[in-house]
Amino acid sequence: MTRMMAIVEREMRKFFRSPALMMVSLTLPLVQLIILGNAFGGKIRGAHVGVVDYDRSSQSLKIEEAFNSIAVNIRTFTTVAYDDEQKAREDVRTGKIDAAVIIPAQYSRRVLAGDSPAIGLVVDNSDQTMSSSLEAEMQALVDAMNAPAIQQKVVQQIALEIVELYPYVEYMKYLLAGSIALAMFVAVMIGGGMLYIDDKARGVHEGYLVTPITKLELVLGLNLAGTIKAVMSGISITVIGSLLAGLGVIFRPESALLLLLLIIATSIAFNGMMFLMMVRIEDPLVPRAMFGVLNTLLFFPSGAISPVSGLPKWLRAIANVDPFTYAVHGFKSILLKDGGLTAIRWDLLFLVGFGIAALMLATPLFKRTL
Repeated sequence: MTRMMAIVEREMRKFFRSPALMMVSLTLPLVQLIILGNAFGGKIRGAHVGVVDYDRSSQSLKIEEAFNSIAVNIRTFTTVAYDDEQKAREDVRTGKIDAAVIIPAQYSRRVLAGDSPAIGLVVDNSDQTMSSSLEAEMQALVDAMNAPAIQQKVVQQIALEIVELYPYVEYMKYLLAGSIALAMFVAVMIGGGMLYIDDKARGVHEGYLVTPITKLELVLGLNLAGTIKAVMSGISITVIGSLLAGLGVIFRPESALLLLLLIIATSIAFNGMMFLMMVRIEDPLVPRAMFGVLNTLLFFPSGAISPVSGLPKWLRAIANVDPFTYAVHGFKSILLKDGGLTAIRWDLLFLVGFGIAALMLATPLFKRTL
């Protein structure tokens, strides 16, 4: 134990002597959380919709009043008046406006006569996010206009009543779980894998070979030091990210304890995985080249950016054995849902089991000789 702790002390001293290294391991996940959290997943605001009104009557005026209400309240879009449909279509195509609504002539007559009235919506579907949002907003507006002014006493249509369990979850909150896992992975990759290979390349590990330190003590010492670094990184991003995202769950003792357990379990899994990958590598350039590949392969299929259920089968198979998947699920269960131990028990078991299994495989591969 004393010899193993000596290795841990040496690794931690080296880590704290390099504040730039510590800052790099924290900066990337925080930048990702702030930029991606605000750039994606938000509701559309301030789009420009052209309106071509060929009818110019009381019924078309109701549509324009509804548009003005949207512009003032939820601010999804504002309207721009057009006299010519072709000009509006061209402006949609060139990106000057985001969509165009065409109110045809005789629209009011068709409404009053019940003769299948229709309005047109021209969208630029090369931008699926924008077009889908505008289509949904317009459909909701049309459904509201189709509703009878006097509701029937006997309901003749099936109604869907949606019950949302949680308040509106902003994308920054949704992304926080993945950012915590990524911060820990970066800490393990930079503060563990890369430093370990660099030490081997500089001959530092040759000094261990002339000591009575056993192979197991070396492996456990290096991994314990890496786990401590990852835990520190995970705690820092959890606290800072929760404050940035406006989540107060970290101030609840039970939730804070469960988050700490998840951070420790994730650190064990990531360190075991990284040590297994690096145990036989000698070239210090290899882990640097692997960083981008591993980041893409492990982070994006984990459900951090979008649900795992939306992945193709072959990518879902990777997600099923990816420790990122279980870390992200666990952090979301506590940060967003406050699900308690029941919601994360299988995540904890998988992460700890994965880490131990990886260390058991890596230990025999570790070379105690030059």
